[in-house]
Amino acid sequence: MQKEFTLGIEEEYLLVDRDSLHLAEAPEALMTACQADCEGQVSPEFLQCQIEVGTRPHATIAAARDDLKRLRACVSQRAAEHNLTPIAVSCHPFASWKDQHHTRKERYDALQHALGGVARRMLICGMHVHIGVADKALRADLMPQLSYFLPHLLALSASSPFWNGEDTGLSSYRLTIFDNLPRTGLPPTFASWAEYERTTGILVELGVIEDTTKIWWDLRPSHRFPTLETRIMDVQPRLEHALSLAAMNQALMRMLCRMKARNLRWRHYDRFLVGENRWRAQRYGVGEGLIDFGDRSVKPMTVLMDELMGMLSEDAEALGTLPEIARLRQIAEHGNSATRQRRVHAEALARGEDAGRAVVRHLIEEFHADL
Repeated sequence: MQKEFTLGIEEEYLLVDRDSLHLAEAPEALMTACQADCEGQVSPEFLQCQIEVGTRPHATIAAARDDLKRLRACVSQRAAEHNLTPIAVSCHPFASWKDQHHTRKERYDALQHALGGVARRMLICGMHVHIGVADKALRADLMPQLSYFLPHLLALSASSPFWNGEDTGLSSYRLTIFDNLPRTGLPPTFASWAEYERTTGILVELGVIEDTTKIWWDLRPSHRFPTLETRIMDVQPRLEHALSLAAMNQALMRMLCRMKARNLRWRHYDRFLVGENRWRAQRYGVGEGLIDFGDRSVKPMTVLMDELMGMLSEDAEALGTLPEIARLRQIAEHGNSATRQRRVHAEALARGEDAGRAVVRHLIEEFHADL
């Protein structure tokens, strides 16, 4: 069995003006300072109002915490020099995508050309978690097994209930926008790594895509690293919630590898069924539960998390992440970021305040709460 399960975390943030709370474009001086301070771990994103950070690979969640905390603090401190502040949320509560401009780099110019009008609406931010899996055949084997748990991760992470100043009724509206792109959604099932390479290689050979970085499944083998990359999650306003989700990814991967060492595997369910849970997570977050296909019932997220915590206890203990996994049980019980944003919005309306601005102030507070 694989001994080490390194993890890396990538997050995308939105930049807002401290006074107006509207989105603001990242000045070149901000990007230069962040890249110098954080040794290349900070980069521009597709839209000029976005900024991305990425940790180094770490063996423990404690090391990942230190790294991610440093990156968040760096962006916050440098942004403050320009009267800006980052928020870690998948959709700005009231900004309009029509007012945004994409970053003028060859890569993003090509993306804009390839995707047309679809790209213009990409005012969304996500969180990606890489877990090290050195063996390519093992990556192909684990993908369909881990896919079963993608809706659980989405439900816990949902942070995008608002779009263009309106409550969408969804917990993760980000996914609705992202699914307009090609080559997204749940990953296909491949019988082997060779089949994965043959299938994706057709698009590369024909020049349809330059490489597999242009495949944006909810879970994919990384093009650059020997990892499986989970991409379904909304970005987290709270640092500790981001770390808990990363810890769950790591523990799930270890559990599946542990099962494989005992000649066992997680049962494969059709993408149609997993897709229904994906929709439930996208729509309701942690509010209405997910389908347990083995039990043939809809179970509350609290029950599902209790069951998951039982299954992952050995792995979380070995990885030193029992407190992080337990925090996800609290999210299942008390609500995710979408829940908190709606609460703040409703309370502001009751006071006769600008509810959208109240939500942004709340998101600013949450970003800095753990720094």
